[in-house]
Amino acid sequence: MSRPRIVVVGAGFGGLQTLRHLERRVPNGAAELSLIAPNDYMLYSPLLPQVASGMLTPQSVAMSVHRLTQESKFIPGHAVGVDTADRVVIVRRPTGELAPVPYDRLVLAPGSLTRAFDIPGLTEFAYGNKTLAEAVLLRDHVLSQLELANDSRDPAEREERCRFVVVGGGYTGVETAASLKRLCEEAAIRYPELRSEIRWHLVDIAPKVLPELGDRLGRKALRLLRDLGIEVKLKVSVREVTQDKVVLTDGRVLPCRTLIWTAGVSPSPLVETLDKPTQRGRLEVDTDLRVPGLPEVFALGDAAAVPNIAESNGPYCPPTAQYATRQADTAARNVVDSILGRPLKEFRHKDLGLVVDLSGKDALARILNQELSGLPALAATRGYHMLSVPSNTARARIAANWAIRAFTGGEVSRLGFNDNGRPSSFAANESVEYLDAGEARSEGTRLMENLRERYGES
Repeated sequence: MSRPRIVVVGAGFGGLQTLRHLERRVPNGAAELSLIAPNDYMLYSPLLPQVASGMLTPQSVAMSVHRLTQESKFIPGHAVGVDTADRVVIVRRPTGELAPVPYDRLVLAPGSLTRAFDIPGLTEFAYGNKTLAEAVLLRDHVLSQLELANDSRDPAEREERCRFVVVGGGYTGVETAASLKRLCEEAAIRYPELRSEIRWHLVDIAPKVLPELGDRLGRKALRLLRDLGIEVKLKVSVREVTQDKVVLTDGRVLPCRTLIWTAGVSPSPLVETLDKPTQRGRLEVDTDLRVPGLPEVFALGDAAAVPNIAESNGPYCPPTAQYATRQADTAARNVVDSILGRPLKEFRHKDLGLVVDLSGKDALARILNQELSGLPALAATRGYHMLSVPSNTARARIAANWAIRAFTGGEVSRLGFNDNGRPSSFAANESVEYLDAGEARSEGTRLMENLRERYGES
């Protein structure tokens, strides 16, 4: 009997952790393990706001796939389709060509993309903070706006360059606004004339920020943001974005050259190629993480609608790193058990809480229903991240960066990145052409026939 081919799609919290659990559970040589991902690193995205502010170096939050795995094969590229009939994943390689990856068991953890709403000018002019490239680019852009404003004598231009608008009152938006506001305060030491002109805004259509923290900590977060000098406007969204202004839905026009979009994500389009039921774009799975009707396919993380049977706070598990990491253990166990013909395990997990680092000494945390703020919350927040990072090398880098920042202060020099006004997240979304279900089936059949003719593989 040939070795089973186990393919994992996605090198995020769910995918890479599933692969690591599989390596522990599968004896060496007993199965072919493969990972499909566009980048050969796992991004620890909860700390991206600190990369954007310069507190952490980019390498600190990018953990090498090759360092974290041992026997698995890394396949570079985007998985753009799944032909479930021929059991093949269609990969668009960095060269642009399509390649087939056959599987006997498939684990889908492709993550999510920045969600683009139908707002005029959004994809042309908004910035994001979801990828490593975006975080580095965003820092350079913010600092360059201050440099250009300081060099300008035009009051209108100075106002536009000194105003920054963040859309999204969730975890990423709040931390990004707080971290970059502190970066501007450090930079303003160089430009004392700009100190009174720098304006930061946080807007969200929701009635409160960080609803996951609960009412009391949510109100405290709002006070802390306003104490930092960030103007928070709730129950409002963006109507239009241009190169030099942001128009809000309440009619207010903000002269501005920097809109940072953190108002949500959408599941990877890959799951649509299976032609199976979805919930708001997330692939429906059973409690054992298998796709109904496809016993050889499992899904988890942002792109999967996993039934939440351990708690009563919603029918599906929230698409967070905390849940994806724990789903990975269940997925790996069930993949192995499905091959061996053993009963599968249901996924159960109770929410452990949420930590929010507002940069400086401000932090908030809700851990096992215990609410923390101030230094205890900061200690809990930093401790949680250190425990969650899956690489000892990354932990050492992060701890060293935090220590350097605490003892020597921050750097406000740009690194020389320039996107010519083209935000990387929306551009990345557009650069990957996914297949639909019919195209995936036909391409899968064609590619597998070519593969058999060339190599005689089954």
